[in-house]
Amino acid sequence: MNSRPLTGLARLTFGNRASQVYLGLVAAVAVFVAVDTLFVAHDDASFAGVWLFLLAAPTIFVFVLGGGLFGEALADSAGFLYPALVLSVLIQAAALGAFVRLLRDRPDRHRSARPREA
Repeated sequence: MNSRPLTGLARLTFGNRASQVYLGLVAAVAVFVAVDTLFVAHDDASFAGVWLFLLAAPTIFVFVLGGGLFGEALADSAGFLYPALVLSVLIQAAALGAFVRLLRDRPDRHRSARPREA
């Protein structure tokens, strides 16, 4: 079995500073949401979870809309929503890694131009 595509995908997702910062931010917000949900008493519903969905946007909304096509109960269940959230964050981290690679590996016109001969 060839593991090169998986290694490349893992490098895109976890192997650059931009993806690492994004995943760290998502992890910090997830911890904040968990602490707020479990240990802080609110008179009304807390909107802390909204920040997690905003960090996972727009791919989480694609999953939620796709899950809604199979039934409203599926899209609202935690068994669907949490894996969709994790998958959407990983997709976005890989996309961010691909964008960083695109910017880093593009040819620079100024450095590759030959000096003019007089």
